[in-house]
Amino acid sequence: MRNRKWKLGLTLFITLAMVLFLAACGGNEPSSGDDADTSGEGNSSEETSASEGELEDTYTVVSDTSFVPFEFQDENGEYTGFDIELIHAIAEEAGFEIDLETTNFDGIIPGLQTGQFDIAIAGISITEERKQVIDYSDPYYESGLAIGVAVDNDEINGLEDLEGKTVATRLGSTSAAFIKENIEGAKPNEYEQLDQAYLAVENGSADAILYDAPNVNYYIKTTGDNLKVVGDLYQAEDYGIAITKGKEELVTAINDALAELRENGTYDEIYKKWFGTKPE
Repeated sequence: MRNRKWKLGLTLFITLAMVLFLAACGGNEPSSGDDADTSGEGNSSEETSASEGELEDTYTVVSDTSFVPFEFQDENGEYTGFDIELIHAIAEEAGFEIDLETTNFDGIIPGLQTGQFDIAIAGISITEERKQVIDYSDPYYESGLAIGVAVDNDEINGLEDLEGKTVATRLGSTSAAFIKENIEGAKPNEYEQLDQAYLAVENGSADAILYDAPNVNYYIKTTGDNLKVVGDLYQAEDYGIAITKGKEELVTAINDALAELRENGTYDEIYKKWFGTKPE
């Protein structure tokens, strides 16, 4: 009888011990769950890190309102030109969409600085001063400055003849700075719209226009029968696509796309369409 009671007690003891053991194991399950949550948080962090540097689906691109043949409105009111076609080709190659906006040239750099725009393409010369506040793509067009005067003007034949003259140009452009820094006594008349600058020369309120050579040549070739180009090509400079600072992944994507367009011949096709020949 005593042995029987003893065996019963031992059985109860073992059963109780197993219950306590299982309960203890069960008590550890929340910790295991916490570990799983922590692991999940870790994965989320990794996903966030992986997403950094990825391109956005859409970027806001700003361009100028009237810089033929780079950007201008056609007879249907649609924006077209070398820059417009190029940025569309770059966006397609890089895999993002663009929302195109336009503004006066002098509002482009401030708009990039404030984040109003992501990208700008508008015949923007690459300068060290601008590099302090915006980023650039690799150069995509080699330009320079040209002088335009009235067809009957025989007094101005080069840069030295602009000393003491009134010279029309565009507000906020590198040509405006060039006039102030390099032509003694010259008075720069700066206009928001390029057609106003050309009109100033045609009506005699300015002695000459000094501006980007491709634009001066295109204007005279297409609409400027009263003007002619004189002198040499001054201050050779490159155009670059401007990008808001801090978007390194976008700079890389644009440069890669631009390189591919040069490689596959698309760049040459666009260039020839607007300038008549392939780039040298």
